[in-house]
Amino acid sequence: MTEHVLGRETQPAGRIGFFEKYLSIWVALCIVAGIALGNLLPGLFGFLAGLEYASVNLVVAVLIWAMVFPMMVNVDFASLRHIGDRPKGLVLTLAVNWLVKPFTMAALGVLFFQYVFAPWIEPADAQQYIAGLILLGAAPCTAMVFVWSQLTRGDATYTLVQVSVNDVVMIFAFAPIVALLLGVTDIAVPWQTLLLATGLYVVIPLIAGVLTRRWLTGRAGGGADAEAAVSEFTSLLKPVSIVGLLVTVVLLFGFQGNVIVENPFLIVLIAVPLIIQSYGIFFLAYGAARAWKVPFNVAAPCALIGTSNFFELAVAVAISLFGLTSGAALATVVGVLVEVPVMLSLVAFANRTKHWFP
Repeated sequence: MTEHVLGRETQPAGRIGFFEKYLSIWVALCIVAGIALGNLLPGLFGFLAGLEYASVNLVVAVLIWAMVFPMMVNVDFASLRHIGDRPKGLVLTLAVNWLVKPFTMAALGVLFFQYVFAPWIEPADAQQYIAGLILLGAAPCTAMVFVWSQLTRGDATYTLVQVSVNDVVMIFAFAPIVALLLGVTDIAVPWQTLLLATGLYVVIPLIAGVLTRRWLTGRAGGGADAEAAVSEFTSLLKPVSIVGLLVTVVLLFGFQGNVIVENPFLIVLIAVPLIIQSYGIFFLAYGAARAWKVPFNVAAPCALIGTSNFFELAVAVAISLFGLTSGAALATVVGVLVEVPVMLSLVAFANRTKHWFP
């Protein structure tokens, strides 16, 4: 286990789990399975789509909770007492995540789907894909960033501070930013559904995670034993989280089966702005950190947090706002397919260039 405190750290090589390392492959297999099942068993997927209440699909809600809850247990609000320590990395994280990333993602979505890809995509479908990209851009990473941070031997405590602050900001900023950007792209915003989705998939899981963490640490008696108890608990839940993600991918591509069969090139089109956004945001944050002389063990996680997405939240809100069979939901799932190989390539780049930093 890597031990970090602000200003002092021991740093064995980072490790990435089997499922995380090959997540894109698992997602690709689930995409194929979903498309096949959607075409073979349309009645089953129609039945599952009908299991909803107040615009929330009950099956998907359970799966999203299985994905989100373990991440929220990792959030330690006690780390916020370090918010004033070495503020440069935190300032960069907040600026990139909330002042740059959502808007550049929306701009790229409009550029590609309303202009570059216009000959191949119907205008109504283009609006849906733009909406999905906006949801990804407005949801900064909460869980996988700990993996990316560890792989770059980042300061784990500082990374936790950054994630915790982002989660606090997300409670208040996610819905307004999404509504603003959807309005700019002329997509009707059902405010009631947006607020419901934010509460259901951000606020409630975060509260449940905080209470669970408090119970675990209280039972363990604090200190290293408390952190070990939290780590053991989240490790036990990790397979559940990944299964929830993969089953969600199967369902979403099952509902989109006919669309994908008719236009398989669509996945590539959606991936293009996502890849450009990911590399662009990383190099913006990484370059700013280098110019500001931020230490590497803060700079690398800072750039990776801005690059990665809380795709579980984006998927959930896309389904709530636009439906299981929407292009918005499809775009958010393509984000999962793109993210892991892109992030691994950026981790490798960061590790090769650590000598750039103090």
